[in-house]
Amino acid sequence: MITISLCMIVKNEEEVLARCLDSAKDIVDEINIIDTGSEDQTVEIAKRYTDRIFHFPWTGSFSEARNHAFTYATKEYILYLDADDVILEEDRRQFLELKKTLNPAVDSVSMFYNAGTDEFGNVTLRYRRNRLIKTARNFQWRGDVHNYLEVSGYIINSDVAITHKKTRHKVGRNLQIYERKIERGDKFSPRDYFYYGNELRENGHYEKAIDNYQKNLDLAEGWVEDKINACINMADCYRFLGDLKKELEALCKSFDYGKPT
Repeated sequence: MITISLCMIVKNEEEVLARCLDSAKDIVDEINIIDTGSEDQTVEIAKRYTDRIFHFPWTGSFSEARNHAFTYATKEYILYLDADDVILEEDRRQFLELKKTLNPAVDSVSMFYNAGTDEFGNVTLRYRRNRLIKTARNFQWRGDVHNYLEVSGYIINSDVAITHKKTRHKVGRNLQIYERKIERGDKFSPRDYFYYGNELRENGHYEKAIDNYQKNLDLAEGWVEDKINACINMADCYRFLGDLKKELEALCKSFDYGKPT
């Protein structure tokens, strides 16, 4: 049976941390909590579950924090969770079975992420993430905010799901990170323009959001999924601005990126 290190970065998560750790504690063999500056009871709650609590000054980059968290893993595989994630009972059963049977040659296990649910618990948004990774491969996170884990090698898909159960939206946090990137003169990738546009849209800055979605579309590089969603989200902005003609144009533009090559 493989061994697993849980690595989490946290800050002011007293409302949800115990719920997350209760759902994962009997699946993993080690819990590493990396606190980035909590001012509430987060650290005290974490101490109920582990003595492996570390502190990392917040730098404005989720990738830096997540990569640092991974350095504390001492087991064969790393599992990462956010504090407002949970592993539901059926998924816990499947996860434990996966742990017993996983081929140790596997480099990464992709799991479903139930990113959105309605008031009845029905999943409204689901996609895959490389969730369980081999420690020895030293896989790294990329990107400051909406980051991704860069993996390669022997990757398998699992039916296990991690469920996101957000209790509140941290308004403006990610927006501030992008604005600091602009102040520093950082070069934006197509992915940065797309996610900065999302943050602007969610905070009601629709015209600036449209501008950043367009910058994503103007670049040949970037994920086609981001470009399709940039068009859709741009249309959403035009709807809020009352420009129905441009809303329709933006929606129609999304079909250009769905054409087969």
